[in-house]
Amino acid sequence: MQFFHELAAAMSREWFAANKQRYEELWLAPMTALFGDIARRLAPVYRPLALGEPTVLRIHRDVRFSRDKSPYKTRIEAVLRLAGVPVAQVGNAVLYVELGLDEEYAGVGCYYFDAARLARWRKAVSGAPGAALLRIIAALRRAGHDVRSYHEYKRVPSGFAPDHPRAALLRKNGLSCAFPEIPAGLIHEPAWADWLVAHARATAPLVRWLHRHVG
Repeated sequence: MQFFHELAAAMSREWFAANKQRYEELWLAPMTALFGDIARRLAPVYRPLALGEPTVLRIHRDVRFSRDKSPYKTRIEAVLRLAGVPVAQVGNAVLYVELGLDEEYAGVGCYYFDAARLARWRKAVSGAPGAALLRIIAALRRAGHDVRSYHEYKRVPSGFAPDHPRAALLRKNGLSCAFPEIPAGLIHEPAWADWLVAHARATAPLVRWLHRHVG
């Protein structure tokens, strides 16, 4: 993490250019190797669906619409998706990992539904597939996973009864599942890959449900 501490203090293009090799050796190469290994191990879990190529997201921040003009993220992010989903598109992650100064996070799912996915989501959760989703969510929570939505409306959308039995789901715009808290020091051990694979396998039913009913 010393690299990210130094980056946060300098936060300049000149500093990053001089230390780019450190970033590539300390973070980019290991994360790329980790996700390549995980993708191979998760491929049988999702057959006949195919997995896309793992992607380590850019460390450069998009500052066009942000008040914070800091040019770099003080974290590394990597994502593994089902095949056919462009990286730039909001999609359904088979695995997402974020490591850095702000937090350590690992999970699956869809952070935000676009308009088309939101319409399919509401149709699915209000019908028979919604009952299956509730069972998946209940099982994941019993196992210590945190099923959540980062975007949620205050009211049930129009066209649905305010007291709909799945009102809580209808108000969501996105559904993700965070893995349990990462044990201290684990990211430096070979068992880190095993831990991620085990939780990604356990949460695969949620990803499959989203793929089938939301896209």
